[in-house]
Amino acid sequence: MRALIVGVSTRAAAESAARAGFTVIALDAYGDLDHHPAVQALSLPRDFHTAFSPDAIVAAAHDIPCDIVVYLSSLENHPRAVEALARGRTLWGNSPEVLRRVRNPRTLEGAFARRRIRAPQVALNVEELGDRGGQWMIKPRHSGGGHGVRMWHRGEALTRNHYVQEFVDGVPGSVVFVATGGRGVAIGTSRQLVGDSAFGATGFRYCGNILHASIGEDHARTATVLVDVVSAEFSLVGVGSIDVIATSDGLRPIEVNPRWSASMELVERARGVSVFGMHADACAHGVLPRFDFGRALDRREAHGKAIVFARRDVIVGNPRGWLDDPDVRDVPREGERIAAGQPICTVLAAGDGESACYAKLVERAERIYAQVE
Repeated sequence: MRALIVGVSTRAAAESAARAGFTVIALDAYGDLDHHPAVQALSLPRDFHTAFSPDAIVAAAHDIPCDIVVYLSSLENHPRAVEALARGRTLWGNSPEVLRRVRNPRTLEGAFARRRIRAPQVALNVEELGDRGGQWMIKPRHSGGGHGVRMWHRGEALTRNHYVQEFVDGVPGSVVFVATGGRGVAIGTSRQLVGDSAFGATGFRYCGNILHASIGEDHARTATVLVDVVSAEFSLVGVGSIDVIATSDGLRPIEVNPRWSASMELVERARGVSVFGMHADACAHGVLPRFDFGRALDRREAHGKAIVFARRDVIVGNPRGWLDDPDVRDVPREGERIAAGQPICTVLAAGDGESACYAKLVERAERIYAQVE
């Protein structure tokens, strides 16, 4: 079966699909060198001479023959593009109607409120915010990975393309799940790396995950409840993730990403499972995995990944050494110009606990910088 996988970066999902036995065509913004050898990797800039955008993805995908289509980040913010991608093909993922609901901050806030789950408040305009105190973040409606997210200053105007969300102090994290038929199964939790200067990131920009080697029973129970709620409320299908903030009072859900997310690669590495296989079973057959979430969390080894962002404009040299290193992924091509703030590559690591894993990620990022700078 031929699967077309589209998104900003497709390497990890395409690799998972190829290992699961699918014939894969990947279309993204990079076309990295280290795609699985069975994957036909296409790049919008290189093969279609255009920058990444939802419209460019739709146009490029129009004449690519396939049986199924799977979208990744950031297509969840563009239901019309998803609708166009699915014409004449089978969509494995959430429908445009579901995306419009689950990506609406007000609708999501209401879903959690009905289930008496504490989630940050949101406001769509200044008048609605009123004189409510506290700190607030301003967030683009059509964004991902923390792009454009920053603290909001009282009195600052809000456009229709932005909203504000109550700031919650704590540790950012993610809950990965598989859903179908109004039910869901949690398959992993991770700490998110956000705005970490060790990887060239600033502000609220996402730059990696460390899959929890262990998690307390309270957080495990809350993660399961959150997955149950979003799966039932929005009739989700396939893999997805919930961004959360871990506080002393528990996990506070921030938003839902109803598609493949970056931390799923770590679940595969740590647990020896096929996440794309789970996605296929849920979408095509309505089958959820038999996954013992509590037992899976007993292992001590932590697995992590970090996106290494360029700290200044760089030109990539010979990437052969990176291609030979299993802990360097998303490898760019020789001579590629990478602007400051754009991703160079991804580094992976495993360690006895989160601190050891993080230290290895930092050390590997430093090696990348030493080579390109």
